[in-house]
Amino acid sequence: MRRRFFIDGDDIKNIFDETNLRGLKLRNRIFRSATWLGACDDDGNLSAEIFRTYDELATGGVAAIVTGITTVSPHDALIDGIAQFHGDKFISQHKTLTDTVHAHGAKIFLQAALVDSVFPIDGELYRVPINLLTDENISEVVELFKAAAIRAKSAGYDGLQIHAAHGFFLSRYINHDTKILGDILDAIHDVDKNFCVTAKINGEHCIDACRIMAAHGLDAVEISGNYTSRDAKPFVNEAYFKNFAVAVKSSVPNLLVILVGGHRSVETMNQTLNETGVEFLRRHREIQPIM
Repeated sequence: MRRRFFIDGDDIKNIFDETNLRGLKLRNRIFRSATWLGACDDDGNLSAEIFRTYDELATGGVAAIVTGITTVSPHDALIDGIAQFHGDKFISQHKTLTDTVHAHGAKIFLQAALVDSVFPIDGELYRVPINLLTDENISEVVELFKAAAIRAKSAGYDGLQIHAAHGFFLSRYINHDTKILGDILDAIHDVDKNFCVTAKINGEHCIDACRIMAAHGLDAVEISGNYTSRDAKPFVNEAYFKNFAVAVKSSVPNLLVILVGGHRSVETMNQTLNETGVEFLRRHREIQPIM
């Protein structure tokens, strides 16, 4: 027989609690993961499949949706089907997307990223090794995220997520210097100090980065890791990144945490919320109800 989970007291968290994040009213504690669709055209434009998928997700009742990875640089190394958001020409289609999600009462965040360290040099594009990046290169990166925040606000996004996980550029660069995360946050807050900003980061060795981001006004951090699509089973091996989340909450207690990874059942999700101290859970699959 499966063990049921009970906590005495008035401060019990439930995944269906109404809550808020930097003033954004959220109808529950569930975020929809930034899951790869690969459905954009070669120019990075959103497709009918993306609009249909996000309409269905928002109708399903999640509190907020984070878009799939979206590059903020016109020079980036492109993955087939990746969304692009480095010019004003993209704003109108993204406004249609945010309007679609908002019509069903959900919030939506742009996941802003750089795939790789590609920069123009003497009229040609080069992948520059991280240890050879100049201060000018890093300043350009910061300005790219700042410009993305400006466009995200114009497109109606409720916030922006800095993608610093899964082997993409920032996840590799912060092994060299975590200061860049604080610089990006400062630049975004220069656009609007009330714009909600989260970050996605691998749980391994993330404490210093989380401390820096918290000091620069990060609203919440999503704890993730490589190889996120694991075969999690209800009541067996759910919440497989929760130890990382506990470490962050212990070290940076004032930073809100969003935990991704193998959430399958309502009962275990509520248990995770109450035992780890995290505030939000992120999923991309259906929830198994309590039996």
